[in-house]
Amino acid sequence: MATPIRIGMDTAKSVFQLHGVDENEAVVLRRQLRRSEMIRYFEKLPPALVAIEACGSAHHWARVLQSFGHEARLIPPQYVKPYVKRGKNDAADAEALCEAVTRPTMRFVPVKSGERQAACMLMTVRERLVGVKTQLSNAIRSYAAEFGIVGPAGRQNVNALIKRILEENSLPELARELFAFQAKEYAAVEARLEEIDAKLMRWHRDDELSRRIATIPSIGPIGSTMLSMKAPPAEGFSSGRQFAAWLGLTPKDHSTGGRTRLGGITKAGDPSIRSTLIVGATALLRHVRKGRTQASPWLAAIMQRKPPKLVAVALANKFARIAWRLMISGGVYNRAPEALPA
Repeated sequence: MATPIRIGMDTAKSVFQLHGVDENEAVVLRRQLRRSEMIRYFEKLPPALVAIEACGSAHHWARVLQSFGHEARLIPPQYVKPYVKRGKNDAADAEALCEAVTRPTMRFVPVKSGERQAACMLMTVRERLVGVKTQLSNAIRSYAAEFGIVGPAGRQNVNALIKRILEENSLPELARELFAFQAKEYAAVEARLEEIDAKLMRWHRDDELSRRIATIPSIGPIGSTMLSMKAPPAEGFSSGRQFAAWLGLTPKDHSTGGRTRLGGITKAGDPSIRSTLIVGATALLRHVRKGRTQASPWLAAIMQRKPPKLVAVALANKFARIAWRLMISGGVYNRAPEALPA
């Protein structure tokens, strides 16, 4: 039997589907392997190009295959789908991967190291805790409102509201017990979030790229660490616009027949990075409107012509391009002291 030089591997929890071709593009491999058989098979196989769909465990398997001398390439799922001929099953997906990896214009996902994946895990754990904290604060506010206790808006006022609720003697005993239970849970989540934030700040201070990106207005330690952890190498993008397009901050293109039609932003790429950039831009615009910061002529003009949300997205797009330039140049952001952004 001929040895495959290119393999498409459809991963799963327990069963992996392989599709391989030889140097003449003849199919020489169609088989399923259990997870326990994967290591033994690829250890004995001569070096080959292995295409894997980018998913939860793809980076782990790519590192394992690279340790055996194979070349592993990760492909985004949406780029594999056009090569599935008909039907949807593991064998068809593996064949599509084997075909897609040969395309000269195909885009690949860089393989993350174990340390980089651990850093990304730190960020996702923080996002989960922030979500739990928000859920708890909303629940406490809504339950309190049912008993006629209403507090001022803002996450900084939640603890004061909890203290007020626990001191309210007119509440039924059961309600007081349940409010106390939720107050303990909220305090525990806050403590865990502070611990994670401390780890995140240590990572930020130790990472030179994250420190440089944080010099951009509205991109604080959270946004800079996200860009440093999750973004592919800047050299993989030909321009800042292409980097902004990867983040989903550029308009959808529906042009045809020589007529240009642009819609809303694509929202492609990592949603957490995109939302963080937009939230940061929104906060900066709030300072501009209150007169705390002077806007540049470009920003002042667009604020007069466009609605606030569109301006925030446009500003986030601009900061994404500046971040790409800093990644490429190795410098820091320098601006005129009288205007934001430069």
